[in-house]
Amino acid sequence: MQEKELEEIERTLLLEAVFLRYGYDFRNYAQATIRRRIEQFLAKNDVETIGALLPRIIREPLFFQSLLCEFSVTVTEMFRDPAFYRALREEVVPLLKTYPFIKIWVAGCATGEEAYSVAILLKEEGLLEKATLFATDINDESLAKAKRGIYPLKQVREYTENFQETGSVHSFSRYYHADQDDVVMDRGLKNKITFANHNLVSDQVFGEMHLILCRNVMIYFDKKLQDRVLKLFDQSLIRGGFLCLGGRESLRFFSLAEQYERLDRKNRIYRKHVAHSFPSQV
Repeated sequence: MQEKELEEIERTLLLEAVFLRYGYDFRNYAQATIRRRIEQFLAKNDVETIGALLPRIIREPLFFQSLLCEFSVTVTEMFRDPAFYRALREEVVPLLKTYPFIKIWVAGCATGEEAYSVAILLKEEGLLEKATLFATDINDESLAKAKRGIYPLKQVREYTENFQETGSVHSFSRYYHADQDDVVMDRGLKNKITFANHNLVSDQVFGEMHLILCRNVMIYFDKKLQDRVLKLFDQSLIRGGFLCLGGRESLRFFSLAEQYERLDRKNRIYRKHVAHSFPSQV
């Protein structure tokens, strides 16, 4: 048997073991991504083969947590893709203002930068007080960082430039204070966000949301899992609600596409039809 075939068998066994032992299901993640992240984990821990890794993953929960962190996507920043936030401000916010209250879910929030970005935008638009934000991830370590809301000061220049491109007339500095080499996000923002563990692969519907953001997360899933997650979002979204995906993600080729209109083609912003009879525009 070729070495690649053996590695594939070991990788399958590892993912099955993770699912059976801890309940985290990575079996439908994009295989290229999983393969790359396992290789990185092996190198970091000086382990030669997946077969040698397997017993430690099964018997050492703390060691497994470090693998979970490797699998989790934590690349994010404040106001990433400023054009998206400008579109959110100009095309979605005016409609959100028509609701007496709004519920927002930031799925796959990683270390929280996107959740704070949304909260800042809502505050600027006078919507934060009537908004409830939920930010979820499977990585407890990332969630702990998100709850603290403390970020390196050296990143603020980039965050400020992003923020200015969203169409804001205010200074980004009004939403944090500096503490030595870090910035601490404003407590009023933190208090409006509930950070919680939620697994898109296995957990259920997350309330009746007016707006769901899940950007650049599903690119790591295979088609079957993407379909499952999109149905989860659809069931969690009110009629007339908004779904925001990443730049390389789309509703095209999915069964529920006809239930949505494309509000902003470039920035992947969709609105769920109020009624069932609308023709597909996706």
